[in-house]
Amino acid sequence: MDNKAIINYLKEFVSEKRFELFKKIVKERTRYASVLIENVYQSHNASAILRTCEALGFQDVYVFERKNSFSPNEDIALGAEKWLNIYKYSEQKHKFGEVIGLLKQNGYRIIATTLQNSTSLYDFPLEKGKCVFMFGTEISGLTDEAINVADEFIKIPIYGFTDSFNVSVSVGIIMNYIARELRIRNIDYKLSEAEQEEILIKWLVNSIPSGDKILQRFLQVNTK
Repeated sequence: MDNKAIINYLKEFVSEKRFELFKKIVKERTRYASVLIENVYQSHNASAILRTCEALGFQDVYVFERKNSFSPNEDIALGAEKWLNIYKYSEQKHKFGEVIGLLKQNGYRIIATTLQNSTSLYDFPLEKGKCVFMFGTEISGLTDEAINVADEFIKIPIYGFTDSFNVSVSVGIIMNYIARELRIRNIDYKLSEAEQEEILIKWLVNSIPSGDKILQRFLQVNTK
């Protein structure tokens, strides 16, 4: 089934204004940079991270749970998860190295956010290619396993006595800088037309009451 045909059908269930907004926003979405969250457990941090990534146009968020569950608070996230692709893995079912291996196979550089042996965020070579920025748990940061699989290391310059930021603040500072740099440097950061269409379908389905059932019925009728 052609994605354009699906979009043309589903868009009839939302207002023209809303659909035009979807088309405008999806053009600024990116997978050139993404976020991986390792073992974050406080719901307000989980929620703030999703909200930040969505607002800045980063489509994919990867979550790796160890002992802690990643549980966003809907009142803080403000529905950000509806618009994102969230890939969730747990230590009980997945090996961290395998998750990183899949990302590397897809052409991503793995960037650890850590104070040790790190380059300043403002010197980060963004033009070198796609990247996933890893952020660790609230108290201890990234695990040694995460640091050991990283290709590069960055830190946020600090000018005061405090030697670190809250994890959701770190995501905000780093990803806001990356979003800005993607737009002012000569980097092809936008999604392909096919990727945009897939996301539009996801957004339309999530915006329509019983949208998944409406889509299923349409596919059943039109794929016989």
